[in-house]
Amino acid sequence: MNTGELVELAQQLRVDSVRASAAAGSGHPTSSMSAADLMAVLFAHHFRYDFDRPAHPGNDRFVLSKGHASPLLYSVYKAVGAVDDEELLTFRTLGSRLEGHPTPRRLPWVETATGSLGQGLPVGVGIALSEKRLDRTGYRVWVLCGDSEMAEGSVWEAAEQAGHEHLDNLTVVVDVNRLGQRGPTRHGHDLDAYARRFQAFGWHTVEVDGHDVDAIDRAYGEAVSTKGQPTAILARTLKGKGVADIEDREGLHGKPLKNADDAIAELGGPRDLRIQVTEPPAARMLHSVHTGPFELPRFEKGGDEVATRNAFGQALAALGSGRSDVVALDGEVGDSTRAEFFAKEHPDRYFECYIAEQQMVAVAVGLAARGWVPYATTFAAFLTRAYDFIRMASISGSGLNLIGSHAGVAIGQDGPSQMGLEDLAMMRAVHGSTVLYPCDANQTARLVAEMAGLEGVRYLRTSRGESPVIYGPDEEFPIGGSKVLRSSGQDRMTIVAAGVTVPEALAAADALEGEGISVRVIDLYSVKPVDRPTLRRAAEETGCLLTVEDHHEEGGLGDAVLDAFLDGRPVPRLVRLAVRSMPGSGSPDEQLHAAGIDAESIAAAGKLLVEGAVVR
Repeated sequence: MNTGELVELAQQLRVDSVRASAAAGSGHPTSSMSAADLMAVLFAHHFRYDFDRPAHPGNDRFVLSKGHASPLLYSVYKAVGAVDDEELLTFRTLGSRLEGHPTPRRLPWVETATGSLGQGLPVGVGIALSEKRLDRTGYRVWVLCGDSEMAEGSVWEAAEQAGHEHLDNLTVVVDVNRLGQRGPTRHGHDLDAYARRFQAFGWHTVEVDGHDVDAIDRAYGEAVSTKGQPTAILARTLKGKGVADIEDREGLHGKPLKNADDAIAELGGPRDLRIQVTEPPAARMLHSVHTGPFELPRFEKGGDEVATRNAFGQALAALGSGRSDVVALDGEVGDSTRAEFFAKEHPDRYFECYIAEQQMVAVAVGLAARGWVPYATTFAAFLTRAYDFIRMASISGSGLNLIGSHAGVAIGQDGPSQMGLEDLAMMRAVHGSTVLYPCDANQTARLVAEMAGLEGVRYLRTSRGESPVIYGPDEEFPIGGSKVLRSSGQDRMTIVAAGVTVPEALAAADALEGEGISVRVIDLYSVKPVDRPTLRRAAEETGCLLTVEDHHEEGGLGDAVLDAFLDGRPVPRLVRLAVRSMPGSGSPDEQLHAAGIDAESIAAAGKLLVEGAVVR
């Protein structure tokens, strides 16, 4: 396209953004209008993509980080022929693929769900890393950000990793339109303020008039030719560009235009220009999954005690030998999480993300989008920093394995800042998630392998301290199952435990047995989905349940058990032991006792329960 045609195309994108928002009665047309020239030039001249083959290994990848500007993206899809005008006007209606913020669940050309600002660039870095280190098919990654989200710390975690990794296949385009939701942004139109920040992280920067299509074209060409550095194109734009009454005016964010027909007329009316997107160059097919024989580590039942974090690391390294699509990421604690075992055996598929948990999860999402099976690890407590990324990964439908080590008060002397005590609740709340909490080494190894074949967000909780090997190496642990470790026809109650509390529950059961109280013990290693039939049968046969968990009482194991009885049937007598106070420092045994979740405390609570006392 020549200059005049690009200008006309940008006007068409503005018109269609206004039309779509007007039809929906909601949306963000002004945020779309500011970036129309940027998108017109990118897709007409620089973006290489086969819209009929979104999985083509040579396709460039585009991420709309400012996801609220979805009317602009959908207008581009219309211009390339991926959607028609009728579908464009279904924007934001029930059942439409064209949601308020784009998601890959609905549209095959969308790489990741956006809308929570500050996430597009981090995920884009993950996709660019996939190309650089794994795929090597030559595609480029383009990310369109808004200037408001430049205030997010996650953007600068991403910028630093991209600079450190020399991702010259990555270009971020920042739509600096000066206005956020409630007023001016922090830096307004000061492009140099943004340039200094990107340059500090090792980026090449280009400052440009975001409404000069020829200047934009040159900037994109400069980005493509820059080697050894990612490029940030900082484009000065005007929100609502093209309509005099709304251009660069505050108070119009997220609102359809009141006089849409007049605005469309001022923009020159509807058009039907088509973009002939450049097809990607011939590329070798993406990685084929190599599966070969591998043997999970085997631990002797009744032998030496083994920490589940150690079993995790050994199992992941073994899985990596058997599956070529498995990759591992860590937040600079690999010697603690034991992800280092994988790093030593498969360094080409290991990603060190340093102390940047948001970025670690974002890279995992980017790698998953390219077909890899990521295992991302850090302390369970620190995954709370990345929770919004985990939530958005679920919206994307990402296949993501997260491992949280050093869970609970059982880590001992490090104190509460290092203790994961909220993680089970956090992960159970994620839509479609799987939450696993193994108690011994063989169980851990089996579950690590099981996770690779699951869908959605998967979470495995591991422990720091050594624990007895309860199960044999050939025992199987189906997802959604549990293990009844002891039972009899005379059981008067059931103790439900997971992880570090399983050995404590068994010891408590032995103590109660010595006092003539028979107790059933269930290892509820699958916290979500939970084994409802086994729990319901235990309630019917023993009359009462006692749950014990190294986690806060809200949202963890106890609530998972309670959920099994929320179908209208009578709820059994249920007592929940959990960490209710703020722990300090102390040995693991002291911590478990202080929290009231060790064998002695479980036995005391169980005795009171079967004798009819109320435990508060």
